[in-house]
Formats: sequence, structure tokens, C-alpha cells
Amino acid sequence: MAQPQTIGVIGGSGLYELEGLQNVREVELATPFGAPSDAYITGVLDGVPMVFLPRHGRGHRISPSEINFRANIWGLKKLGVERILSVSAVGSMREDIAPGHFVAIDQFFDRTRHRTDTFFGGGVVAHVMFADPVCEAQRQLVVSTGRSLGQTVHDGGVYINMEGPQFSTRAESRIYRKWGVDVIGMTNLQEAKLAREAELCYTTIAMATDYDCWHEGHDAVTVEQVVAVMHSNVGNAKKLVAALAPQLARVPRTCGCSSALKYAVMTAKDKITPEARLRLELLLGKYL
Repeated sequence: MAQPQTIGVIGGSGLYELEGLQNVREVELATPFGAPSDAYITGVLDGVPMVFLPRHGRGHRISPSEINFRANIWGLKKLGVERILSVSAVGSMREDIAPGHFVAIDQFFDRTRHRTDTFFGGGVVAHVMFADPVCEAQRQLVVSTGRSLGQTVHDGGVYINMEGPQFSTRAESRIYRKWGVDVIGMTNLQEAKLAREAELCYTTIAMATDYDCWHEGHDAVTVEQVVAVMHSNVGNAKKLVAALAPQLARVPRTCGCSSALKYAVMTAKDKITPEARLRLELLLGKYL
């Protein structure tokens, strides 16, 4: 039997406390792109190697605009991760996506302004395909597994990635709804872009915590409300990740995620400097 793939999980603090996780240890990594959000938590769950990272750092110290997304994804790749499950709190832009529901996102819309979201540049140009920004096979398994656990999982949705750290104005929230988005968050688009460049399968498991501020029947969102819903539903998130990991680890990667860079690099090989080769070896080594 083939060795199970390593599953990476990006989420908030506490998610690494999965029941049954064995051989737990912390791994600190230096990356060519700076420091990750925190030490990586590694372990084994039902025979599956797991790597966890709290995107905001333990204790929620890092604002969305300050997250070093490149270092976070590079570190997961370095530790052998092939598939990423990203658990993220979002605001709902639809009546039927109620607080506590999960959404298996299939599209993103970018409203950020201050973020680096590519490994390339500095003398190396690459353009990965991103029309379908998440791994569809992995996403479908999220939907079916969540529903088998009795959870409410919406099949598909558009995630609008705002800059933050402030929540939306009422005008913004109403306009976003007219654009046809389904949920709003502050972090996942950059992860998805970088995971594609790193040739990792990536799926967002979006957990609705509130109705943003568009819903006339609800008060404007507060941090206390968001945290309360997040904490109340963390058990469901843990159950979903625990049920998904053994399945994902043994599903062959026949999608295009694992070869996203094959034809993406535009720079001639003889024009890539030794410094750039060293910086990008983890990503481009097999092609150079």
C-alpha cells in the first residue's frame, strides 16, 4: 500500500488539539520568505501524517494584512504536505448560509490592497492557471464527508477577500451582495494562490459566524459574536478534519494541482540567477 499523503491544516488556535493525534511535536522553520505565523504542529492521526499551523499565530497575534502567507505555505511544502485544508471564519452574504454552517468554497474575488501573494518576481516570471482556484476533487470530498457527519455544508460559494482588519461598512456589504458573492473573509485568497504555485491541493472550509452587517434582522457584527459562534462550532470543524484526513491521504492526486508549474515559468532557464534558483529550489527544482 502506498504511503499516505501528508495533510496540512491551516486554522485558528486549538485546531491542532485533535483527539487521537499522536507523536505531537513543534517544528520551527526559517524560510527564504521570512518567518511563518508560528511553529508548525506535526503529528499522526489514524496513520496519516498531519501538519497544523494557526494562521494568526497562537493567541491570535497577527492581523490579516500582516500574515506572511508565503512563509506559511512554503513551510507546509517543506514539511512534505501535499494537501491543505484551510478552516476559516467568514461572514455570510446569503440568508440561507446561517451562522454555524460550512461552505466548501469554489471561487474567490479579490478586494485586498497590501499583500504579497506570489513566490515569483525578482527575476523569475511565472503565471499559473487560476480559473478554478481550489482542488475540485478535494472540495467535493469535503462536501460529502461533512454531510455524512450530519453537518450543513453548502456545495460551492464565492469568497470575497476583503483587506480588513475592520469589518465592512453597510454600503460595502450591500454592494458585495449585489455582486453575487456568498461569504466574506480576510485571509484565504492569498493562501489559495500560493498553494497553487506550490503545487499543493487546497480547499477552503468556510465557517459562517455572522451575517456581516447587511441583514436588517440582525445587529451589526461584533467581535464577541464572531468568537462565540467560532468556539461553539470548533467541535464540528475538528470532526470534519478528522474524518477527511484518512480519506484524502489515500486519494491519488490526479488533478492538475500537482503540476501547476509545469508550463507556468516564462523565464528562460539560463536567465535564472543562482540566487533565484536557491530561493525557489523547493518549488522549481524538478523543472530546473
